[in-house]
Amino acid sequence: MGGMSTSARMADAAFNRAREGLRVLEDLARFILDDAEIAAHLKQSRHQLTGIAAQWPGPPVETARDTQGDVGTSISTSSEEARQDLQAIAAAAGHRATEAVRTLEELAKLESPPLASDLQSIRYGLYDLTASVQQRLPARPWPQWKLCVLLTESLCRHGWMQVAEAAIAGGADCLQLREKSLSTSELVARATHLIELARPRGTAVVVNDRVDVALAADADGVHVGQEDLSVAQVRAMAGDRLLVGATVRSINDVQEVRRDGATYCGIGPMYSSATKPDLAAAGLDRLRDLLPAVGSLPHLAIGGIEQANVSDVVSAGGRGIAVCGAICGSEDPKAATQAMVEAMDRANSMEQVVQDA
Repeated sequence: MGGMSTSARMADAAFNRAREGLRVLEDLARFILDDAEIAAHLKQSRHQLTGIAAQWPGPPVETARDTQGDVGTSISTSSEEARQDLQAIAAAAGHRATEAVRTLEELAKLESPPLASDLQSIRYGLYDLTASVQQRLPARPWPQWKLCVLLTESLCRHGWMQVAEAAIAGGADCLQLREKSLSTSELVARATHLIELARPRGTAVVVNDRVDVALAADADGVHVGQEDLSVAQVRAMAGDRLLVGATVRSINDVQEVRRDGATYCGIGPMYSSATKPDLAAAGLDRLRDLLPAVGSLPHLAIGGIEQANVSDVVSAGGRGIAVCGAICGSEDPKAATQAMVEAMDRANSMEQVVQDA
């Protein structure tokens, strides 16, 4: 066609919507998921659309643009004004992109039929790419806890419930129920008690190992070790109902749990620990080595951490710690928790001064 396409304004708007949606998905993959492969696929799709726009019949479609004359610019719905979480952002961007590409596909059947099949291929690819991004994004805000207390009754000097109450009062923002010998019904009952105690006060409850217990008790999350279910298996069972933590000991571990949708990771053991006495301490070098790969993913340094070495953990880059013996085994677990929180705050303040110097 030598003249302006009769549907050029419609095509111009659709190309813009599609590329905008793709850009949002690409940025989520790039900056939140740190997934270069998905980001590259999304970028390629954007460039493919730009190439198709250049092939559209007639003069460049942007020459038909008339924003002031577009009757749709003043039409909006309440759902466009808010997004619940990152998954909702990805879903909205995916819908925007795929629906716009479908509009282009239908127009191409009139204006340039050979382009229609290319647009159909892009649209089908976008369905998969959108799902890949959306499924790995958290449906709730990612937590960066300062102090998670691991509750193991056999290591508690006082009753487990008393220790839990003291830890919450002392400022712990997460409790992890870690019991290997209780029956399933006992674990569900204990997790339920913890949640009733902790949730009204803003403290999260995570169940160690047992995704079934976490789901049954409506816990905030589950933490899986390297001998437990994988993060991918937990996500297949729980979807986005749970925060999912995973133990990592290598860069490959970090990459895998990030890819599979972990909400946070546990890095350790920093020092020798009564919780896992047979596991050799990796030291702070492991924390330093893994944090670049961890990136924005929240983490907890774990293993033998006590008040005396908190500053070293923070200096190595630790933003959160998981503690068992130093609090559960304390004569005064509330004071021990407060001291640990204060030690974290002091270390973070000193680290900020160093960075600002």
